[in-house]
Amino acid sequence: MKVIFMGSPDFSVPVLDALVAAGHEVVCVYCQPPRPAGRGKKDRPTPVQVRAEALGLPVRHPISLKGEVEQAEFAALGADVAVVVAYGLILPQAVLDAPAKGCLNIHASLLPRWRGAAPIHRAIMAGDAETGVCIMQMEAGLDTGPVLIRRAVEIGAEETTGELHDRLSALGAETIVEALAALDGMTPEVQPEDGVTYAEKIDKAEARVDWTRPAAEIDRLIRGLSPFPGAWCEMDGVRVKLLGSRLVAGSGAPGAVIGPLTVACGDGAVEITRAQKPGGRGMDAGEFLRGFQIPERVD
Repeated sequence: MKVIFMGSPDFSVPVLDALVAAGHEVVCVYCQPPRPAGRGKKDRPTPVQVRAEALGLPVRHPISLKGEVEQAEFAALGADVAVVVAYGLILPQAVLDAPAKGCLNIHASLLPRWRGAAPIHRAIMAGDAETGVCIMQMEAGLDTGPVLIRRAVEIGAEETTGELHDRLSALGAETIVEALAALDGMTPEVQPEDGVTYAEKIDKAEARVDWTRPAAEIDRLIRGLSPFPGAWCEMDGVRVKLLGSRLVAGSGAPGAVIGPLTVACGDGAVEITRAQKPGGRGMDAGEFLRGFQIPERVD
């Protein structure tokens, strides 16, 4: 098929690669424009732009698709379908209607659960046993369109958002190729009204650990916010990111350190398996302990 690809972050890159490998003609790649990043604040292209240019594909990064010129340029590509995954712009109805077979979105949840911006984070933070990807026909509402294919996976007991992100990215790439191959014979399934939840964008204010909360909740917070933005606490006034954890037996006053990197919570205890000091890199617990004196309690 003639495909327009629309995506921006790392999550989208395997999907672009899969479309090319499957033999589809990617007539244009749309992504977010380069933005200042890093210490020098130089404009940095998105991972999708970098990959598209390496593949020799034409790239566009309009600030908006609301204008008539942008919409006319989109329609003029004559695409059979647009594949959208973590693009970052709302698509106006004229854009949704332009490809002959419409626009398909790869969404990283089992819709209608976790519509919205942060479905992977929220699934882990909520303690969901499973999540997955859906291939959805796009419409004007936020992740409300009918679903063509859904694929479920279990969430591991110690899995972080970063790890689940990579698994779902690969699964989405595999599933969209499957969907395009069978598109003409598929019957979309309207999403049920029951079970709708919204994955609100992660607010950095959520990231500080409150050790009075139950251990299960704190464990999910740490894993759900890893690697970004990273749950954190203070150790002797030093702000430390907590990037991995597991539930363990133990008890004590909330915040008391009852083992090498084991902290008592309001109910139960959490062992920190990965952490990061300011200005440093993430380290497994053993390496972290060799270079940092752990206090008797954390805040």
